[in-house]
Amino acid sequence: MNENKVKVAIIDNSIDSSVYNPIEHWKDYLKVEWDSFKATQSLFPDIKNGYTHLLLTGSEASILERENWVYEEVEVIQEAVEKGLPILGSCYGHQLLAFALAGPSHLRRCIPPEVGWIPIQIKEESQLLGKKRCAFSFSLHFDEVVNLDDSFLVIASSEHCEIQAFQFKKKPFWGIQIHPEIDVSSATELLRKLASLGLETSSFYEEAMESRPQDSGLIHDIVRNFIKSERR
Repeated sequence: MNENKVKVAIIDNSIDSSVYNPIEHWKDYLKVEWDSFKATQSLFPDIKNGYTHLLLTGSEASILERENWVYEEVEVIQEAVEKGLPILGSCYGHQLLAFALAGPSHLRRCIPPEVGWIPIQIKEESQLLGKKRCAFSFSLHFDEVVNLDDSFLVIASSEHCEIQAFQFKKKPFWGIQIHPEIDVSSATELLRKLASLGLETSSFYEEAMESRPQDSGLIHDIVRNFIKSERR
């Protein structure tokens, strides 16, 4: 697709932007026109307003504990699916896309969570992730997508998460569990902020900060390939 004709609607699913601000992470890679909408304030894009792509961000929320704005967002996602707009969901957005397409029975808590820089196996060549290979990316999730049917192609997995990435029905609808948009310095700062909150999950953040950061730069291919995709 001609980048001059691209207009991305970003649905920002974050709760507290002083801790986690996904727009700050994504904007450096989106060299096209885009608008953002705060889901928790029930602000959503009108898909008919010239948008060509839909991006769903991560969140501090759990997909298993859904408030009203989640169901409002599902309606927007389903409209975008009907119109064939390319859709990319990352982390919570990945889980929310699976929820919209497959339902709640395909979501659960992680055993164990994946926090830090992890290796993922790209097991199927795809338009989004490219060729089969191993790559590293930042990850931070306590819920996951499971047991998808044959309508979905699982394109990446990790040791503790079978569905790290999927594509739906050979359409341009993709979910990625990782956070490739969060670079090493931003990820380190996010872990530090989360660890300082004194949450029950603090030990995961502290352990991740002691590990060696490894980032294969998947974000560049992902954004380029997502923007190049066209509705169908």
